[in-house]
Amino acid sequence: MTTPNLKVDDLHVSIEDKEILKGFGIEINGGEIHAIMGPNGTGKSTLASALMGHPNYEITKGNATFNGEDLLEMEVDERAQAGLFLAMQYPSEVSGVTNADFIRSAINSGREEGDEISLMKFIRHMDDKMGKLEIDSSFQHRYLNEGFSGGEKKRNEILQMLMLEPKIAILDEIDSGLDIDALKVVAQGVNDMRSDDFGCLIITHYQRLLNYVTPDKVHVMMQGRIVKSGGPELAERLEAEGYDWIKNELGIEDETVGQE
Repeated sequence: MTTPNLKVDDLHVSIEDKEILKGFGIEINGGEIHAIMGPNGTGKSTLASALMGHPNYEITKGNATFNGEDLLEMEVDERAQAGLFLAMQYPSEVSGVTNADFIRSAINSGREEGDEISLMKFIRHMDDKMGKLEIDSSFQHRYLNEGFSGGEKKRNEILQMLMLEPKIAILDEIDSGLDIDALKVVAQGVNDMRSDDFGCLIITHYQRLLNYVTPDKVHVMMQGRIVKSGGPELAERLEAEGYDWIKNELGIEDETVGQE
C-alpha cells in the first residue's frame, strides 16, 4: 500500500478578489502529524477550505497533489473518496438526516457496489468508536449536529474521522470551545489513528491540544504562507512568548489579511 501523501506548492487563494494565501507550501506523509499555528487572519481556515474544494475560494496559482494525483482537478466528493478528510471548525446542522445514516452513507459512497458495509458490522463499529470518544449511544439517532453543543459537534467530527479512516485528515481548530476532559478525549481519537497509513494536519491557535497530540512538525503561518517551522518545542515557545518575536525576526508587520 502506498504511503499517503499531500503536497501543496506555492498555493495562492483568493476570496471575493482578496488574496488570502500567498505562496503556501507543505508536504504531509503518512505517519506524520503536522500542526499549523498563527495569529487570527493569516489564512489557516482558508487553507483547509481550499484544499477540500470549497467553491467560494479561487485558486489563482500553485498546485496540490494527493497521492500523486492533481487534487485541484478533483470534485469535493472525489477528494473525500480518495481519502482526504476535513473536520470543520463550524460543522453544519443537517435536519432530517441521522448521524448514523450520514456516516454509513459516507462509508458506502467510497465502496464498490456489493461491497457496502453491512448494517450489523456498521453498528458494532460505531458503538466501539462512540464508546472510545465517550459519546452517548443516542447520538446515532439524532439529526446530524442538530441541537449538539460545540463540544459534541467536535467529538462528532472525530467520530466521523474514526469511522471513515481517511488517508490524510485536516482538523480545523478541533480544540476550540472544548473543556479539558473533552480535549483529552478528542486527542485520544487522533492518537488512535496514528499509523503509517494516516497523516494529519492540525490547525490550532493554542498549544494545549499539542500537549496530548505530539506533532512531528509545527509550522507558523503569517501573511498567507508558512514563515517558520520546527518541532514541538516551537509550539511551546509560541504559547509562552506569542508571535511578536517571529514578526520582529522576519520584519513582518501586524496581520491585515482579515480572513481566517
